[in-house]
Amino acid sequence: MSYFYYQRKKIYYTEAGKGEPVLFLHGNTASSKMFELLMPLYEDRFHVILIDFLGHGNSDRLEEFPANLWIEEARQTVALLEHLKLGRVNLVGTSGGAWVAINAALERPELVGKVVADSFDGRTLADDFSENLIQERTSSRTDQMAVEFYRWCQGEDWECIVDMDTTALVKCAEEKLPLFTRPLSSLQAPLLLMGEFLEKQREKYTCPKCGGIISIHDGECSECQYKV
Repeated sequence: MSYFYYQRKKIYYTEAGKGEPVLFLHGNTASSKMFELLMPLYEDRFHVILIDFLGHGNSDRLEEFPANLWIEEARQTVALLEHLKLGRVNLVGTSGGAWVAINAALERPELVGKVVADSFDGRTLADDFSENLIQERTSSRTDQMAVEFYRWCQGEDWECIVDMDTTALVKCAEEKLPLFTRPLSSLQAPLLLMGEFLEKQREKYTCPKCGGIISIHDGECSECQYKV
């Protein structure tokens, strides 16, 4: 097992393969284990790197998660990139890891090559984000598959981790904290958005004037330049 220190705490990471470096960033309540089955698909062509953010997986635990969780995890990501000294590294973030990847690229563009943001919900959290999150997390405790996933990723203290994550995200939403350290318009790295964007998020990103698509970078419609 490999670790590096960040603010006097140990963060776990692992590496496999050779080639262009790619760092996979896990989502909320998950850990690097969610990518383990994918590694054989990439390690023949890429230098694959996985990380457990503080409080998750094999990394040191925290007493609580900060409300600006995605920004803080981006700083942990940057610290790992500095530790590895690999030059520009491509970032693949899923769910909460998508916000982390974008924030890391905003913070230190010279360390990031390209960014893939999977299951990225957008520039802001929905008005019903907290309500939906609490409902989802409550129901997951009676879902055997969800419980097994939590336990597989975190170990026997999974309930504490899920609760702290829920508390942090609800606070972030209710206090309307910034989700990004800088304007998205300043993002230099090429960005690929993945997931069910068109199917489930079309209304959120559709221009009310012309029906065009509104850019997540600057909130401007590419067709008529309407800004939200």
